Amino acid sequence: MKDAVIGQFLLVLIAAASATIQAVTTSTHSNQTDWLSLLEFKKAIILDPERALASWNESTHLCDWEGVSCRTRDPRRVVSLHLANLGLAGHISPWLGNLTFLRNLALPTNTFTGEIPSSLGRLRRLQTLFLSNNTLQGSIPTSLANCSSLKVLWLNNNGLDGQIPADLPPNLQQLQLSTNDIGGTIPPSIANATALRKLSCAFNRIEGRIPDELAELGGLEILYLGSNLLAGMFPPAILNLSSLTGLGFNTNMLSGEVPSDLGNSLPNLQILSLAQNLFHGKLPHSFVNASSLRVLDISTNNFTGVVPSSIGRLSKLVKLNIETNKVQARNKQEWDFVSSLANCTELQGLSLASNLLEGQVPNSLGNLSINLQYLFLGQNRLAGNFPSGIANFPNLIILGLDYNRFTGVVPHWLGAFKFLQKLSLSTNMFTGNIPSSLSNLSQLIELLDTNQFIGHIPISLGNLQSLETLSVSSNKLHGRVPEGIFSISTIREIGLSSNNLDGQLPAEVGNAKQLVILLLSANKLSGDIPSTMGACKSLEDIELDSNIFSGNIPVSFGNLFGLKVLNLSYNNLTGSVPASIGNLQHLEQLDLLFNHLEGKVPVHGIFKNATATHIDGNQGLCGGASNLHLPSCSVMSSYLSKHRLPVILKVAIPLACMLSLLAMVIFVLLWQRKNHLKTSISSLSFDGKFPKVSYKDLVRATDGFSLSNLIGTGRYSSVYRGKILQEENVVAVKVFCLETRGAQRSFIAECNALRNVRHRNLVRILTACSSIDSSGNDFKALVYEFMPGGDLHNLLYSTEDNDNSLKRSYISLAQRLSIVVGVADAMAYLHHNHHGSIVHCDLKPSNILLDNDMVAHVGDFALARLQVSSSFGDSTSVSSVAIRGTIGYVAPEYGAGGQVSTAADVYSFGVVLLEIFIRKSPTDGMFKDGLSIAKFAE
Repeated sequence: MKDAVIGQFLLVLIAAASATIQAVTTSTHSNQTDWLSLLEFKKAIILDPERALASWNESTHLCDWEGVSCRTRDPRRVVSLHLANLGLAGHISPWLGNLTFLRNLALPTNTFTGEIPSSLGRLRRLQTLFLSNNTLQGSIPTSLANCSSLKVLWLNNNGLDGQIPADLPPNLQQLQLSTNDIGGTIPPSIANATALRKLSCAFNRIEGRIPDELAELGGLEILYLGSNLLAGMFPPAILNLSSLTGLGFNTNMLSGEVPSDLGNSLPNLQILSLAQNLFHGKLPHSFVNASSLRVLDISTNNFTGVVPSSIGRLSKLVKLNIETNKVQARNKQEWDFVSSLANCTELQGLSLASNLLEGQVPNSLGNLSINLQYLFLGQNRLAGNFPSGIANFPNLIILGLDYNRFTGVVPHWLGAFKFLQKLSLSTNMFTGNIPSSLSNLSQLIELLDTNQFIGHIPISLGNLQSLETLSVSSNKLHGRVPEGIFSISTIREIGLSSNNLDGQLPAEVGNAKQLVILLLSANKLSGDIPSTMGACKSLEDIELDSNIFSGNIPVSFGNLFGLKVLNLSYNNLTGSVPASIGNLQHLEQLDLLFNHLEGKVPVHGIFKNATATHIDGNQGLCGGASNLHLPSCSVMSSYLSKHRLPVILKVAIPLACMLSLLAMVIFVLLWQRKNHLKTSISSLSFDGKFPKVSYKDLVRATDGFSLSNLIGTGRYSSVYRGKILQEENVVAVKVFCLETRGAQRSFIAECNALRNVRHRNLVRILTACSSIDSSGNDFKALVYEFMPGGDLHNLLYSTEDNDNSLKRSYISLAQRLSIVVGVADAMAYLHHNHHGSIVHCDLKPSNILLDNDMVAHVGDFALARLQVSSSFGDSTSVSSVAIRGTIGYVAPEYGAGGQVSTAADVYSFGVVLLEIFIRKSPTDGMFKDGLSIAKFAE
């Protein structure tokens, strides 16, 4: 009996041991799969700067590895892999598809490359997949639709292309695809993912219409489709999504009117952005019924009418942006909305810039929230003194009052705004001194003024140790340039042009190590140019022209290896041209016109480029590259030795008298025209400055330079409509066909002509791109402000269908007069601006562009030339060709080999003037046998 009991006990022990061994074996085998998969993942990592995977070794259990989590019960399978923001680089190994128990995979904010492995589609238990902020490429794997448990999929901020998958995981709740390169259309089948709550596809290349099927996503809370190529009307089906809290259609090509009941249908909205589209009509009053709105951005459209006086019912409003529309306020009743906004106690940002607001700013402005940080009222028709109500906003960070008609003095109390970073008062009529109290603004990073300020530049501005931009150009300031501003460690741009500053430029300029732009043109600065400037290694643009600097050009300029523009023209500089300037590989423009330089001109670097090098007006220069057409140095030496005294007596003195008289006449003319010539700069907005663009940016902006975006073609270039996503702007991209002879010269000529000119009737250049394309070929393009009204030629000769008959589009007499005056104003500015006369050389209707208000803008400076002598006498140009311009508009003397001149532009303007009013082209077939457009007009 005893033996039997012992035997049964042994059998139980053996069975238990067998079960334990089997369990251990199973667990080991299961962990082995996960272990091998993770090690393969580690092998694909080529960079681990923080040694995050150092613990991934055999001496540590895999469940204790960094970023790895396992379930608690046996077998211990991996359920989570979380390796975020560790700087990991490499590919995502397809072995991760073997982690069959994985529920959460998070690898965001690293540098993973390559494609998303399709093997991830085997992870049936996967619930969240975060791969944001990497550099992944390729299409989104269709196999992810098999992840039946997937609820959250974040793939934003990568380089993914292809299209949005037609099939999505059935239980998906969040889909984040923003900031990729995804194209195609939004698939209607997206409505099959009925659990979807958040959908964001902003900053891609998605086109077509917004499908009505989205209305079937009854629980949708977030819908962000901004910064794409979507077109069509506002989809009315969206109004059925009453649960929406965030709706973003900004920066597309949507048009038509916004539904008048939008606010009633979407009462839970907290964010509504319709900016940068083509919407028009009255501002919907129903906006105020979406009482939870915190952000309302309808900027850059064509909305008209007035802001509803009930806007204050949006008591939770934090940001209100209505800039760049046609909203008006001309009387007390139309200004009532400002009083209403006092109820928005959380308001931090308000922009009403670039509208049709008139008169004085109401005192009720001062009743807005004390939390206000951003206030933009620029580019309107506001008048009166500096708005006193602004004194109630001590938390202001940015204040923009630019391009209005404000008068009086700038108040000293602005100096108490300790958080103010940007202050734009440009292009008003403020008078008096620049308040010295501004030096108390310790966080100020940008100061922009173009007014009628007098007195000195406050020395105390040197205390602004965060200042990045100091621009007080085009005022009436006098005195010395304060040396303290060059000791500001953050200063990047100094603009003091067109004042009456005198004395020497302080040697302390060499302390400005971060200085990129230095503009001191058109002052009375004298003495030597400080050689210490050569220590400012970040300088890219130096403009010291139209002063009375003397002495030699500093040899230290050869140390400015990043320099792109150097303008020392119209001074009294002597000595030779430093050969070290030829070593500046990035130098694009060298202007030494009208000094007293002498000696041999270097032959390397920029000196080989006659288009970019301007040295006329220096009688003693010789040699140089052949295309500069200078006399040989041996001939020059012989001539000077024989004729030096007669030259001084017979030429130099009369020439000096003539130039002095000419300068006086030009000064009087410019003074008389000062209030009529306006420059144009980028308006302040919530988004800041326009960015630099690359070839890839322009490919994306124009949808690969597609024919659907082609606006027009010319001799040297093609122009495309595009959208620069970073700035959310519709632009015109002019791409030069460099295979065409003369295109390279055309690009340089246009850059030279436009780099220093700013006028409301010139097409505004935004930026340039000089790079290589995807095939390794040279690529050059200019990016201009888009003119939605097209060109004058199309306006004059386009037809419209009316009762099945064709007739010319109607242009009123007032509109024609306005166009003529605008073109005349632009040409007068080009011919008489202080940078030297610019001859357009190709003025014709197709080069006159129109904005939405039918305001004329002269464009296409591909043939333009800078003139180096006065238009009051015989004109000579930097260069000339046999015929420059378009047949019918070109002056007769060009055909006879005459020199480029402003008079020829006037001839072309006369032809355009006649054409505008008689609507006949100068090359019309009727003009023959001696009949011309002029005789016909008579």
